[in-house]
Amino acid sequence: MKEFGVWVELTTLIIPGLNDSAEELKKIAEFIVSVDKSIPWHISRFYPTYKMTDIPPTPAQTLKKAREIGFEAGLRFVYTGNIPGDTGENTFCPSCGRELISRYGFSTGNINIKDGKCRWCGEDIEGVWQS
Repeated sequence: MKEFGVWVELTTLIIPGLNDSAEELKKIAEFIVSVDKSIPWHISRFYPTYKMTDIPPTPAQTLKKAREIGFEAGLRFVYTGNIPGDTGENTFCPSCGRELISRYGFSTGNINIKDGKCRWCGEDIEGVWQS
């Protein structure tokens, strides 16, 4: 998709008992890596509402483990969602590990990317960046 100028990010809603096993999460992460290791993977927490009130919310620890699995599979950018204030919301440089973008929910704070590169080490950071 990058060749066509289209930026792709993926989101997986993690539902306890349905798609939260380490094996399932590893398969998802490995599939994404097989397409492009730079595709950001957003792992979202399920909350019981509307017609699915019989399933508990996804434990935060499950999302944190899924994030680890994504990184272990080779993904460069993996985010946890629906856990306000969790550091998994932020973007970190895959090279030097410094925080590139701080987030809280839908708000962004510091942005440490300049001309598509990490401000500290110069690593190329894939994405669509405004000058």
